[in-house]
Amino acid sequence: MNNTRVNEFIPSVKDYENNNFFLLAGPCVVESRDLTLAIAEKITKITSRLEIPFVFKASYRKANRSRIDSFTGIGDEKALKLLAEVNGTFSVPVVTDIHSATEAETVAGYVDVIQVPAFLSRQTDILIAAAETGKTVIIKKGQFLSPEAMKFAIQKVIGSGNKQVIVTERGTMFGYHDLVVDFRGIPEMQSFNVPVVVDITHSLQQPNQQSGQAGGKPELIETIARAAVAVGADGIFLETHPDPSSARSDGANMLPLDQLEGLLKKLVQLRETINTF
Repeated sequence: MNNTRVNEFIPSVKDYENNNFFLLAGPCVVESRDLTLAIAEKITKITSRLEIPFVFKASYRKANRSRIDSFTGIGDEKALKLLAEVNGTFSVPVVTDIHSATEAETVAGYVDVIQVPAFLSRQTDILIAAAETGKTVIIKKGQFLSPEAMKFAIQKVIGSGNKQVIVTERGTMFGYHDLVVDFRGIPEMQSFNVPVVVDITHSLQQPNQQSGQAGGKPELIETIARAAVAVGADGIFLETHPDPSSARSDGANMLPLDQLEGLLKKLVQLRETINTF
């Protein structure tokens, strides 16, 4: 799938016409204005140099934390305004997730793309509400779903009058504390005529830890990313932070921001090599 095709789903993604993968990246959650803008600026510069279409990602609120005392956000309106500021300042599309049907219309006023989290990928009312905004809708495949089952989630959005659908693979539960990516699912979901993204960092999450905080295996980020590009994923998703150890959410499986450019250079070279065959 080339970038012209991707532009049909996210029209505001810059088309570099080089058949590269596109990138969704940013911190797990909006933590502060300074940090959000700094991360967005850094990734924008890197992706511009490497000619990678880029969508900035950050949750405006975290609604699925394990513990009641976990950080959930800086306030909905404040966070959404910061996401809109990223769009206006750096001219990049922005994606955030919703957790209920009632959020969709409000969130659509601030972002370009609405993401439906994996745990909610079967929730018909949320999928329909997201579709009715007219925004591009990204559906994360539930950790409990097979790739072929995602055609029904896709049909809910398209059947609601919105053909701008993207699907994200983020691993399948393998026991209580681990996730495994079945790369056979990438071409299978692409057969539904939608772009498919591989969520690198969440695929390495180790949920349901006794501490109430998810663990992770960030040392395998490059491994999963290379495999995603090699198998032909249309895009990759990863969360990054200047200091993952201090991140307010999902720090255990995030990529340090200073390692992002080196990783992306390798992935671009890999995609170029694959495109020659």
